[in-house]
Amino acid sequence: MIILAAGQGKRLLPLTAEVPKALLDIGGKALIERQIEAFAACGIKDFVVVTGYASALMEDKLHAIAARYGVTAKCVYNPFYQVADNLASCWLARSEMNGDFIQVNGDNVFRSDLVERLLAAPEKPVSVAINVKQAYDADDMKVMMDRGRLTEVGKTLPVDAVNAEAIGFYVFRADGVKAYREELELALRDPQGLKRWFPSAVGSLAKKVTVSTIECTGLRWAEVDFPADLTHARALVAGWDQA
Repeated sequence: MIILAAGQGKRLLPLTAEVPKALLDIGGKALIERQIEAFAACGIKDFVVVTGYASALMEDKLHAIAARYGVTAKCVYNPFYQVADNLASCWLARSEMNGDFIQVNGDNVFRSDLVERLLAAPEKPVSVAINVKQAYDADDMKVMMDRGRLTEVGKTLPVDAVNAEAIGFYVFRADGVKAYREELELALRDPQGLKRWFPSAVGSLAKKVTVSTIECTGLRWAEVDFPADLTHARALVAGWDQA
């Protein structure tokens, strides 16, 4: 299990002036704790967390969270978090990509039902969790598909040509693990590699191997990028915790 949590979350300032976005309070628990809780409930016990901003604080918090849920949490530090996008975080974690794993963005709020959907899906080398909705905006990580196979993924895809949005969960199994590692190596050899988001590597990979999709439409989740997202996420978990 790899969690990308190196960023500060500048769009949430001043809330992230001293803590990274992944440690923001969501209904009495840190955002990343809610992630680990959801995965641990489904039997996932080994976590690799890519840290960057306020890494010492993150490592201290992760140590306590791991002990609370009976899991292991290894930190991989990204020294380039201030100047690079998250493709670099993936590249730095490549030595941890040995067996089957799920990769998730560190700003997603979700429950174990979403993890269960990922684990119950047919075992494919590479799978991307998607959500289908009526309209897409500039900030969505948009996806184009051909009969369930991902063909393109990116924020700049034309909204009138996309089929879904990628919601931040990527599953790699068997040969897909090696293929992804190799794609990350190629991507970071590109002079523009440090300025790329990792879905671009998944998009490139889709030209070489089949990248499947796992539809999660109807499941409740939230991505925290802006203050309004944080308000939404807190309201969402309040409903979950009261149920």
